Amino acid sequence: MWKKQFSHVPIIEQISAQGNLPLLTIRNKPFFSVAFSSDGTRIVSGSEDRSVQIWDASTGAELKRLNGHSHWVLSVAFSSDSTRIVSGSRDTSVRIWDASIGTELGRLDGHSAAVCSVAFLSDDTGIVSGSADKSVRVWDTSTGTELKRLDGHSDCVRSVAISIDGTRIVSGSDDRSVRVWDTSTGTELKRLDGHSNCVRSVAISIDGTRIVSGSDDRSVRVWNTSTGAELKRLDGHSDYVQSVAFSNDGTRIVSGSRDKSVRVWDASTGTELRRLSGHSYWVRSVAFSSDSTRIVSGSDDMSLRVWDASRGAELGRPNGHSTIVYSVAFSSDGTRIVSGSDDGSVRLWGASTGTELRRLDGHSNSVQSVAFSNDDTRVVSGSWDRSVRVWDVSSGSELKRVNGHSDLVRCVTFSSDGTRIVSGSNDKSVRVWDASTGTELMNMNGHSDTVYSVASSIDGSRIVSGSKDKSVRVWDASTGTELMKLDGHSKYVYSVAFSIDGARIVSGSRDKSVRVWDVSTGAELKRVNGHSDLVRCVTFSSDGTRIVSGSNDKSVWVWDASTGTELMSMNGHSDNVYSVAFSSDGTRIVSGSSDNTVRVWDVVAHSNSWEFSSCGWIISLPHYQRLMWVPQEVMKMLNLHNVLIISSEPPAKVDFTDSRIGPVWAACYTP
Repeated sequence: MWKKQFSHVPIIEQISAQGNLPLLTIRNKPFFSVAFSSDGTRIVSGSEDRSVQIWDASTGAELKRLNGHSHWVLSVAFSSDSTRIVSGSRDTSVRIWDASIGTELGRLDGHSAAVCSVAFLSDDTGIVSGSADKSVRVWDTSTGTELKRLDGHSDCVRSVAISIDGTRIVSGSDDRSVRVWDTSTGTELKRLDGHSNCVRSVAISIDGTRIVSGSDDRSVRVWNTSTGAELKRLDGHSDYVQSVAFSNDGTRIVSGSRDKSVRVWDASTGTELRRLSGHSYWVRSVAFSSDSTRIVSGSDDMSLRVWDASRGAELGRPNGHSTIVYSVAFSSDGTRIVSGSDDGSVRLWGASTGTELRRLDGHSNSVQSVAFSNDDTRVVSGSWDRSVRVWDVSSGSELKRVNGHSDLVRCVTFSSDGTRIVSGSNDKSVRVWDASTGTELMNMNGHSDTVYSVASSIDGSRIVSGSKDKSVRVWDASTGTELMKLDGHSKYVYSVAFSIDGARIVSGSRDKSVRVWDVSTGAELKRVNGHSDLVRCVTFSSDGTRIVSGSNDKSVWVWDASTGTELMSMNGHSDNVYSVAFSSDGTRIVSGSSDNTVRVWDVVAHSNSWEFSSCGWIISLPHYQRLMWVPQEVMKMLNLHNVLIISSEPPAKVDFTDSRIGPVWAACYTP
């Protein structure tokens, strides 16, 4: 395939998920509601991004996105034959959609406040909705007519469910009650009291004999439908229970909670059978597949997860960070990449395949900085949760948690021998820690504002730091003494790095410049201008001949470290570039961006290659002959040097398989 043979043609692939089922493509919004289709092949979700999305339950591919709601989608459900979907929104409307083509079939208006819950009658002729306006309403599916209004609750109706025979409706409310209604007459048949706080979710067993409810009182309760007696109280969750459901055979109950867990219970005995941990924030919605072999959960951590209901194994995990990637680094052998993100996770990737090797969870806030130890056995991370953490690369276990900074940790790095860690913080200090014990060895004060970046010289004798106070400072790593203050930048210094011989320092600043300094004299050797916005990140290649920089102008640039000449400009990120690093052999660059992607670029120079011109033509180098014209919207998707995108978005590929090429194209071919 030609895409493998052109040295600068992008080979763009999405990371494969671990396990049997890849997690669905995720957007940066919490999922409020999830449901399986009756045959278990699709999942429907409602989200804070106002959309209803349909996913392939086995591959995770997004099949359809249904837009129309003007506010959060709080509840979704399939019809029994899975041909239609109903959704309820904070925009007060109920909408019906064609599940195959995605068109809106009807809009049901009548509620005067958010619609919190929706469900189809078992024969699909009617829809039931519950609202913050305290009412439960029944609608005719075909005409959209309101057939009944059930009043009785004194507060928001959070959840509704319908018996399989369609004769009864169950509702749960912030008034702490569960109520049972006659569907045909609208009469209240039973009021179930017992919860001491809001009832968030209700469900009815397939035989209609039992009701399950989940509440802000942290309990799950099982009720006898005909008598209203409480049969069982299931305690275990440590926070609000947001969602509950029965398995189709009625033997199990699943619950999702603000304690971030999904739990499976024996419906008869109340025994907790399984606790499914993995979500990093509130679990909003849970559901069984129709054969009860799988559970799907939706969370405020912006993920949908699919679980094996019998084993508790997670079948799907996130493909790529769900939000800003602040920091990236190569392992010394170039086979792995580590990334830290605003989503709170640290992730390890295969550098050649993009496969997610491990996800390291533990930080409770944004991860701002990551680095490998020199032997690649450990990773260090710094976070807005004020902690510095050390991880075992092979097992993913947390080896050490270091607390000491009194404010956000902005940057971390290992000393070259791996015995110490250096960190910088919003508390204005640079600190040195024993990497094995976590003991604080040194606290270096001098900066008058946030320390954005730190680096250690290869011989371990010096530390350099860059700060919001506009200065670059050099410290003696053994005594903590400030050796030098390098002034010149007119705005914040976001990034600093040593050359491998320790003779030079490079810095990147909010003033849009990249500067090179002489470590022994403090003299400014070179000032490099080219970026059109602030420079977030800089580093040297391992041989010290090149510098790479990333900027808020969305580009990654490579410069000659001696002359300051621009060697290469790589465009492809759609938002700010926060972090860049060279592979140890200097052939690749990795970059992390607020477009939520990690990208790997091929930066090997070739005599015969090609590039984009500003007018849209792909031209051959060095002869500048026109090869192909590319529309602007397509050009944005293509990147000359990009070889891999690690992202939660679907993949895009450029493929010249079976193309007929002329002699000019052939000249760009690299065997």
